[in-house]
Amino acid sequence: MAKDFTSPLSAERVCSILLKRGLISKEQKEEIFKEKDTLRQKLEKLQMIRGASGGSSSRIMNPITIIDIISFLKLDRKDDPTRELDEETIFQALAEEWRIDYKKIDPLKLDLNLVTTTIPRSFAMKHLVLPVAVQGGWLTVATPNPHNLEVMEDISRVSQLRVKPVVSSKSDIIRLIDEFYGFRRSIAAAEEQFSGPTIDLGNLEQYVKLREVRDLPSDDRHIVNAVDHLFNYAFDQRASDIHIEPKRNTSLVRLRIDGVLHSIYELPRSVHGALISRVKALSRLDMAEKRRPQDGRMKIDRGQGVEAEIRVSTIPTAFGEKSVLRILDPDILFQDIGELGMTSMDLVRYEQFINLPHGLVLVCGPTGSGKSTTLYSTLRYLSDEENNITTVEDPIEMVYEDFNQIAVQPAVGITFASILRNILRQDPDIIMIGEMRDLETAQNAIQAALTGHLVLSTLHTNDAPSAIARLVDIGVPRFLIDATLNGVLAQRLLRKICPHCTETFEISTDDLMAMGIETGKKGMIELKRGRGCIECRGTGYLGRAGIFEVLPVTEPIKDLIAQEGGADMIRQAACKEGMVTLRENAIKKMLDGETTYQEVIRVTWEQI
Repeated sequence: MAKDFTSPLSAERVCSILLKRGLISKEQKEEIFKEKDTLRQKLEKLQMIRGASGGSSSRIMNPITIIDIISFLKLDRKDDPTRELDEETIFQALAEEWRIDYKKIDPLKLDLNLVTTTIPRSFAMKHLVLPVAVQGGWLTVATPNPHNLEVMEDISRVSQLRVKPVVSSKSDIIRLIDEFYGFRRSIAAAEEQFSGPTIDLGNLEQYVKLREVRDLPSDDRHIVNAVDHLFNYAFDQRASDIHIEPKRNTSLVRLRIDGVLHSIYELPRSVHGALISRVKALSRLDMAEKRRPQDGRMKIDRGQGVEAEIRVSTIPTAFGEKSVLRILDPDILFQDIGELGMTSMDLVRYEQFINLPHGLVLVCGPTGSGKSTTLYSTLRYLSDEENNITTVEDPIEMVYEDFNQIAVQPAVGITFASILRNILRQDPDIIMIGEMRDLETAQNAIQAALTGHLVLSTLHTNDAPSAIARLVDIGVPRFLIDATLNGVLAQRLLRKICPHCTETFEISTDDLMAMGIETGKKGMIELKRGRGCIECRGTGYLGRAGIFEVLPVTEPIKDLIAQEGGADMIRQAACKEGMVTLRENAIKKMLDGETTYQEVIRVTWEQI
């Protein structure tokens, strides 16, 4: 028993630290000691079951600690009963007590080679150690037990570097060892199978030679494992897109998170073709066709009944085929329209013109502004047994059985313009056209709106009033716009301040005014910003929110359309009727503490 009391991770020592720091009460400590032996046996059985199922992380059984037991109990924190006492909080408290830095590891900033070549996987998993950084002759090693000095000395001898231990949670260490060593093992094995002379793509003659080199099979188990690791990693990091890009000597993998691209892996150039072939096989693309762009899709089971659709696009580049995989999450694409981020007044106005029995509704914004989410959410809001909803998309973003979805296929004569004539013979109530690109599409859409159908579509314009000018530019007569257009919704996505590191600061309204931000206030005001933390990868932002500009086409607006009023005149008239602009909505979110003035400027620069 004496040994248990002196061990840094003993039940008594850990509970005493948590009690001292006000994270648990005496009653909770007694509950932990009462339940710990029973729970230890239960957790050991669960670990054995996982090991029997073949999980890679369970080949080496790590002893169950008191921290595992406390985390399993899901106790309420004494200092904040609304929050759970989780594993991370426990290790943070221990790190502070031990006066050792705590590190929440950001997988995006880890060096794959450093992690996987410094020490063997078996050693890393047995002792729960993970090399995370090298600087100034020091190797930083993350571990849940920094007091294992013998292990630190072994790592120092092998790496020829001085070792600095930092504390990280046990589950993070195990997960990252599995992800990084598993991915590295798969790539290394694939590279070995595909070893051969390096091929320079500097000229066309050498480019032709690529055809003579055998491709690694797309069903090779190492490539299959590598792609599976890549998908899981993207899901864990909340990525919206995966880019697999061929370079002269490497293959670069990047993830887009909250609208920003992050470089993740630099892989051997020799495995690039096999990775692309595996993606093509999963998305039913022609693996032999490498000269033409291709589009496909796949559905992936993420576990626990959660599915994600992935849209795949490949295109030939100077160094080979590049592939972009867009991850489509049903929970994001299909939302309650009241949760999209509109103000209460904007929501009322939007609902008014989408509930009209016929007419044209336009959703505007640049690529990546959330138009698809708004359209899908609107269609689901309008969907019921009494409505026949038909969509024409290029490509179909998300398959939804309540809609009759048609994919544009120019090769067989299915375009936005041509298919609309056929749709009108299908007795539709609501028609969604993915994009109004040309006069023929616009004319057919307006004809559908004139004959008693509700038509929804998108336009690439900067704001709502510009949509009317855009229709005129492509050749739509003003009297038809006047007769059919119900309303226009323009939108953008701006990044939200990270809730984990938000802080308040003061700024002068004169300074904001100089940057084009009119708050309607005087003197100093308080705003919020993110300091930057591990949760937001040092950016100060986490997640995105929509801002909207809703323009109902009222009688005064119709008069201006008929009188050939420009976008500026329409905007002024709409603002007099109560339209709130994109910039005004962005400023409101800034004043409410949801975003920063830098985001307001970045997203609505054309209105400042």
